[in-house]
Amino acid sequence: MKIKVSFFFVCLCFVSTITHADAVRDANRLLRVTNLGNRFDSMALDQTRKIIRTYSSIVNMSVALDLPQTIKTLIAACYEEVYAWDQFEPGIVQILAENLSQKELRLLIDFYSNRGLPPMEINTFKNTVSKANKIERISLEYIFEHSDSCVERDAELIEEFLVQQALIESGNTQRPDTFDFDE
Repeated sequence: MKIKVSFFFVCLCFVSTITHADAVRDANRLLRVTNLGNRFDSMALDQTRKIIRTYSSIVNMSVALDLPQTIKTLIAACYEEVYAWDQFEPGIVQILAENLSQKELRLLIDFYSNRGLPPMEINTFKNTVSKANKIERISLEYIFEHSDSCVERDAELIEEFLVQQALIESGNTQRPDTFDFDE
């Protein structure tokens, strides 16, 4: 009797593993047909441009200097590395596989592959779409928890540039060991 129960649990675990593997495969396929990776990278690049434009404006309005292209390039490189889709794709795949049934995944794959939506699946499709906000929230939390920040590094680069410019303007070529910002 113990052998039958143990065998049952082993079979159940095996089937569960296969089912999860199928869901992961379908989630990967869904990401491909929706082109989410390219869209994510494009949005990250757009956001990076806005960040750099904001930094440039702040520096220009504060001290009437233009941020050099080398600093802009270093800032962009940090965001490109930190927010690369490859960093997040495995986690997003898991989120999709855990929050959508295989039927729902395949329905979305068919929908985004322009295969249409069978009339008898309209309710399933509506239920699937209703999960979008939850999946988006979980995905955003995942990205936030699994990404580094470039802000401190950006601030250091900009501060170093400003210090160098101040030294050049003052005719002093030596960088001070300490700064007194209260003066």
